[in-house]
Amino acid sequence: MADVLEALTPRQRELILAWSSELQAAEGWSGSLPVALLERCWLRLKRVPVEQLAAVLPPDASGDAPELVRYRALLAAGQPAWAAQLRCWQEFGQPACQDALRRFWNHQDRGNHGWTLQTYLQVLETYRLQCEPGVTRALPLIVLARGGQREAHSLHWLAPLGQPMRHTCA
Repeated sequence: MADVLEALTPRQRELILAWSSELQAAEGWSGSLPVALLERCWLRLKRVPVEQLAAVLPPDASGDAPELVRYRALLAAGQPAWAAQLRCWQEFGQPACQDALRRFWNHQDRGNHGWTLQTYLQVLETYRLQCEPGVTRALPLIVLARGGQREAHSLHWLAPLGQPMRHTCA
């Protein structure tokens, strides 16, 4: 989206300004700080407290399963793939490793719109750092990808006056 704010209705712009004001007035980091979610297909905008973001928009953590993390670590340590797989089967059990792989590939096939655990944690870290003294606080606006599409959700940090500061893909 070239200009996210231009796509919003006047009422939605008012909501963004109100949530931005709420963010500026906050004393510091808390779970009640606002995150704006935009379903662009329905042009529906809603406020989600940051502490509920993972429940409303669950991040895909399938790639962070302990079995897969261990397998990648063994590969990085120089073990051949067959030896790493055998070691993981010994440590976690063959069914657990196969289930972790199945969940991972199912999420890859369905698509997660780029909303992974790592992306989610990065959003939280960036938001938390903005709540330190002397830092400009920007409201996160996540524009949800269209269902059934391979595109990613997009993350926009809206400056206090409602002008986008920067844009990153989530």
